[in-house]
Amino acid sequence: MEQERKLRVGLIYGGKSGEHEVSLSTAFAVMGAMDYGKYEILPFYITKKGEWRVGTWRDRPFANQEELMLESFRGGTVTAMEMLFAGIDNAEGQSEDGVNRRQIDVAFPLLHGTNGEDGTIQGLLEMADIPYVGAGVLASSVGMDKAIMKQVFAHAGLPQCKYEHFLRWEWDQNQAEIMDRVQTELGYPCFVKPANLGSSVGISKARDAAELKQAIEFALQYDRKIIVEEFVDAREVEVSVLGNDEPQASIPGEIISSNEFYDYKAKYIDGKSEIAIPAPLDEELLERIREMALQAYRAIDGSGLSRVDFFVRRSDMAVLINEVNTMPGFTPISMYPILWQEMGITYPALLERLILLALDRFETKQKLQYENV
Repeated sequence: MEQERKLRVGLIYGGKSGEHEVSLSTAFAVMGAMDYGKYEILPFYITKKGEWRVGTWRDRPFANQEELMLESFRGGTVTAMEMLFAGIDNAEGQSEDGVNRRQIDVAFPLLHGTNGEDGTIQGLLEMADIPYVGAGVLASSVGMDKAIMKQVFAHAGLPQCKYEHFLRWEWDQNQAEIMDRVQTELGYPCFVKPANLGSSVGISKARDAAELKQAIEFALQYDRKIIVEEFVDAREVEVSVLGNDEPQASIPGEIISSNEFYDYKAKYIDGKSEIAIPAPLDEELLERIREMALQAYRAIDGSGLSRVDFFVRRSDMAVLINEVNTMPGFTPISMYPILWQEMGITYPALLERLILLALDRFETKQKLQYENV
């Protein structure tokens, strides 16, 4: 009997993003958990300058995270546009320039933040007609832009905290007006964030006017659009969502941050933040949070996976949606895979489910009619 061919998976990671290092941690964890009896892995590393490096086919994970950067790679260097041809086969599996062109069956983008989680890589893969894991172009872009996301949530009737947002040019021309608006509408303390970034990069807590101005200038280093949110004395609860047209929500988990708020250090560096699964809330509230997570997922037209984050206000236990993360981290301390593990889905099984969901969505889309008949 002829042995069934392994599925060829292209792992794309790194990226021209403030979350480059987070992506490497995710890629190393995912590569280490793949079932190499079922999959062959082709690594695509994107440098911080946006250069693409393609490795060679692997039947085992890298020994350490540094190898992910393909410093001694043999496969070659490609541009983003050349990635469009990653599906071309030839007899040798390599082109004359040494770049590995063997066909990939599905792409697994493990990119966080700008140029990866915002619909850009998803659009590239759509044009290349390659199935890919995760949200589509629209859901990715809406899920990345916190200002647009909040408008979509408001339309869906999901309660959320008060916020203000503005662009760089508005700040340059009307600093006093923006400062006054934030102080009047939101008060202190408040949180200042780049609108198009995740993993708590560029976020600051402002307690007065001086800190607010400093926080805005800091956030503007990462994005041209800024969002300022009111402070809510709340518990932070997260839900993992998995699926396409009929998504499932995990049990909610609670984050108990090691820092004043759940910032980059608390998430990825010190490892001291604690999680409680399930979140210590009454059953009715837990079920309401799960339903709200699915409502948010559908509102952005999510597919594949997302982590949906909530605030539970301490004063009255009101549930406020915070954000949807369409490519949550897969590091060993990341909430997304841990929540599914608590639901009985192991890390390798979760990766397999995500790949199957990607192939299913691609197959469904291929049935659409693109010609007038």
